[in-house]
This record gives sequence, structure tokens and C-alpha cells, in this order.
Amino acid sequence: MTPLNIKVRGASLLSRGLLFSLIWWILTDGAVVSWVIGVPAVLLAVAASVALVSPMPVVWSEILRFVPFFLWHSLLGGMDVARRAFQPAMPIDPDLVAYPLRLPPGLSQVFMANTVSLLPGTLSAELEQNVLKVHVLDRRKDFLAEFNAVEQRVARIFELSLNSP
Repeated sequence: MTPLNIKVRGASLLSRGLLFSLIWWILTDGAVVSWVIGVPAVLLAVAASVALVSPMPVVWSEILRFVPFFLWHSLLGGMDVARRAFQPAMPIDPDLVAYPLRLPPGLSQVFMANTVSLLPGTLSAELEQNVLKVHVLDRRKDFLAEFNAVEQRVARIFELSLNSP
């Protein structure tokens, strides 16, 4: 194992441990006595997550930049759907579009698919063979530019270069 792999694996174990500890702390309202069960639960969660999803490098500063983007677009998405639902004419022109992903298969593509669903008027429907199929409420909107922007953000989070489509 190379020094870089050891560093990535160590950072992954630490970040997963911190994340699961934070989740435990939130779920138990910070009760100190809960850590009797919490420590083994967190260790098992870390072990299971490493077995299911291999460690990959992430750029924490990009994740911090992504949070406001995520929250803002979640709000916009909810408002857009509500606006369309309450208008008598129901201004929709739905479609199922295929977006060829440039991200490599794995966690980055899954993260992309889940993030696209928060964009206004979109819902990821299928992820298969490097193609993300997305249900859009209005095909007239420039959703491909939004998908491209999300894909670039995801690539920065995972320190990836985007492949040609």
C-alpha cells in the first residue's frame, strides 16, 4: 500500500468516525451515558461503511462550499414545484432526458444523481452505464447547463477529472 493510499484510508476512517459520532450525538441529544452503546455502534457503522464503500479522497473545503448550494437549490426546487402545482394552467412540459455522465462510476455518480434530484423540477430516475436519466417537469428549461454545473461541483468534491462524454 502506497503512502497516499494509507493517508486516504486514514482520513476516510477518521472522517467516517467523526460523521457517525456526530449522528449518534444528535440522535441521543448529547447524552453522555448513551456512548456505552454509541461507541460500539459507531465502530460497527465505520466498519460497515468501509466494507460497502471503499475510501476515496474528498476535498472538505469543496463540501463546505457545496452545502449552501445544496440548501439554496433544495429551497428553489420546492418553491418551483409548489408554484407549478398551484397555478391553474399547471405549466409543465415533462420529459425523461438522458445525461451522459463524465464522472467515473461509483460514489461520485451516486452523489451526482442524488444532487440532481434537488434541482428545481428534476428527479433522477435511473443511473446505468454512465448515463443518468432524469425526469424534468419542463423540457424548455436549460437543465443541461444545471446538470453540468452540478457535475463539475461533484468532481471538485471528489478530486476527479471529468472524462469526455
